[in-house]
This record gives sequence, C-alpha cells and structure tokens, in this order.
Amino acid sequence: MTAPVPGAQTAGAPTHSVVLVHGAFVDGSGWQQVHSRLVARGFDVLVVQHPTVTLDGDVCATMRVIEAARHPVLLVGHSYGGAVITQAGNHPKVEGLAYIAAFVPDAGESVAQLNDAPAEKGENKAPVLPPQDGYLIVDPVQFPDAFAADVDPRTTRFMASAQLPWSLDAATATISQAAWKTKPSFYLVASADKMVPPSAQRRMARRAGAALTEIDSSHAAMMSHPTKVADFIAAAAATLA
Repeated sequence: MTAPVPGAQTAGAPTHSVVLVHGAFVDGSGWQQVHSRLVARGFDVLVVQHPTVTLDGDVCATMRVIEAARHPVLLVGHSYGGAVITQAGNHPKVEGLAYIAAFVPDAGESVAQLNDAPAEKGENKAPVLPPQDGYLIVDPVQFPDAFAADVDPRTTRFMASAQLPWSLDAATATISQAAWKTKPSFYLVASADKMVPPSAQRRMARRAGAALTEIDSSHAAMMSHPTKVADFIAAAAATLA
C-alpha cells in the first residue's frame, strides 16, 4: 500500500490555500473563528501578522506567507488589509482576491485618499483620533460601537485597549499595481459598518469588477458572523477551482 504524500489533498478537498490579512488597529487573532471553520472544511489556511507600520513591510510579510502556502492562493483582506492584498496579490501564486469591508485602491491611490471621500447620509466614518508621533488609533471610547457593535462588549472593550497603532506611512502609501485588474475578485459588504461606509465599499467593489455579496454586519464581520464569512471565502475559492 502506498503511503500518502505529506501535505497532499484528498479527493474532493479544496484546491486553494487561503491567506488571511488583517486590517488596521487589530491583529490576526480576529480571524480565529473563520480560520477554524475553513480548516474544518479542509482548507490550508494561513494568517498574516503584519505590523501596519509601512505598506511595503506589510506587503512583504504577506508575500512570505503566500510563499509558505501549499496550494495556489485565495488572498483575503479586511479593511486596510484590502490595500495590502491589492499589492501583494500580484504574486504569481495568488489566483484570486477576496475583500471583506475593505479598501480597494487603484494604482496611485492610498487608503487615506479613499477614506477622504464623504460618507452618505446616515453613514458613519471611523472615529480616528488625531495622529500622535505619526500613528493613529480609534477613539477607545467609541471603538466598541464603531468597530464591532455586534460583538460581545467584553471583547470589544479589550480590543479598544489593545489596539495596534496604525502608521501614517502605511495609511498614506500608494499602490503601484492593482492585482484586481488582472485577477478575479470578490467583495463582502458589511452593510452596518461604521468604520468604512457601506456606500464606499460598494463603489470600490464595483470599480474593481468584484463579485458582490452583502451581510448585515459591523466592520468586524469575521468576528460577528464567522460562519457567513467562511461561507463567502469558501464560495470564492470554489470559483477558482
């Protein structure tokens, strides 16, 4: 009897690895519930821990994880992570991009520029405090409601205190080549988002030609609706097979 090849997929198993990229103010632990659900479905899932100090540094950190993936990659980005995957997605191993309540810049654009667009009536924008020493954080008092109103308040209060400051250098850096112009993309709009206006999410998704899905969720959809987010990612991966 022939022994199985280490790392080989069984018949019917997913044919793509999933690489998860977090956004600003948080780290990769927010993906935990999505990670566990995708792993249970047989996916090779990797999580990037990038410092959000420079866009180039975050892209390099993502590239290293892409290289470690066992299969062709579906690259998934949340919030600022959308900018990271838009640049890192040019890696030849990446076959698709999935955006979750994320920024989708074009070449020559930064997240800061996209964020300057006014919100529509009834929408909110992130309550970010003025920069200190070149770094940004969300107002800790407003963080629970703005970032994750549908997540357990005990969790969001901790997240507010444990914020990862976001560098102005990362926020204002521009993309040199937008991977969504040459690779299929998918977008999950968080329709109750108070950080990135839903109207802006739809506008960026349509410009990128992304397949559009909506969910009634706060900005932290991967935490408040992990099963639906995992379903979205799995469905996107299935179209690449």
